[in-house]
Amino acid sequence: MKMPLRNLCEGCKKRRGFPPINIETKVKPEPGETLIIFDEIQEAPYAISSLKYFCENAPEYAIIAAGSLLGVAIHQGVSFPVGKVNTLELHPMSYREFLLAMGEEQLANLLESEDYELIRIFANRYISWLKIYYYVGGMPEAVKEYAQNEDVAAVRRIQKNILELYEDDFSKHTQRIELPRIRMVWNSIPMQLAKENKKFFFGQIKQGARSRDFELAIEWLLDCGLIKKVYRVQKPAVPLKAYMDFSAFKIYLLDVGLLGAMSDLEAVSILEGSDIFVEFKGAMTEQYVLQQILAETSYTPYYYSVSSHNEVDFLIQKEGHVVPVEVKAEENLKSKSLRAYCDKFSPVFAVRTSMADYREQEWMTNLPLYALMNL
Repeated sequence: MKMPLRNLCEGCKKRRGFPPINIETKVKPEPGETLIIFDEIQEAPYAISSLKYFCENAPEYAIIAAGSLLGVAIHQGVSFPVGKVNTLELHPMSYREFLLAMGEEQLANLLESEDYELIRIFANRYISWLKIYYYVGGMPEAVKEYAQNEDVAAVRRIQKNILELYEDDFSKHTQRIELPRIRMVWNSIPMQLAKENKKFFFGQIKQGARSRDFELAIEWLLDCGLIKKVYRVQKPAVPLKAYMDFSAFKIYLLDVGLLGAMSDLEAVSILEGSDIFVEFKGAMTEQYVLQQILAETSYTPYYYSVSSHNEVDFLIQKEGHVVPVEVKAEENLKSKSLRAYCDKFSPVFAVRTSMADYREQEWMTNLPLYALMNL
């Protein structure tokens, strides 16, 4: 629509109907037939508050409001119509959704079937697409570009542009005094994930930095949906949330493709493998695993650590049990940390996810990285 969204919404409220929308679009909304979409709603504060009016006075019309969480969550002076709207958080596209976007519907459906004997036959195709997904990620514009043109350079330009737009938004929606800290946290994430011990260290942002110096910056990025926080648990017991250690956590980005772009990893490093990529492969794989857990399951992931050399990458709570999930970037089937965890706690279920085929062992199950949706 060319007419400002604020004017349209205010006009609808005053006239108890949709005359401005009718005039602008030349379409008369019909109850039960027409879907009305308010796009980029964060740019129009009155549009956000008008949702209450539509809920109470025009509930027969179907309305979707789409916009940046960063803009909506931080908007000053606007009352959000709590209880009047249903919210839906959209994640970057998962690997399964990526396969669908690439026209590989049958491969995606096969994963859903959990027929691992048949899945094993197509393992090379799944792995090939997975490497591409590591590079492209799940941001819709980047996925669309690759699906249409297979142009990795254009994909990287799109990713860099997204990152630049995020940083531009930092200055729009935060106080000047907090802006440098937000940028320091944001830019430190690839370095934090590259460490063997991926626990977030404030001292690596700035020498001598303490948690209280950057707590607000981290929470700001978290509230805006740009980062994901995984807490350590002090004890792997149900419910996991009761044993969270608020002082220890790992921070990930929202998308694996954006992580590669922030790290300036070249396409050939990821798609064909190189010494440059080897040390960062674990970080990319953990980012991918977290992304799939959040997008494809209802689990809230945590992690467990005794030391930097004895850590279980993720813990989830499933069917009243705590399930340890160890992440391996390749086909390496050595699982010292997972084995030590299982010897100590004897979990009912234990999972290792790697590039190896599906297999069930007496004490754990190996789930291929590309089949993580079945976790």
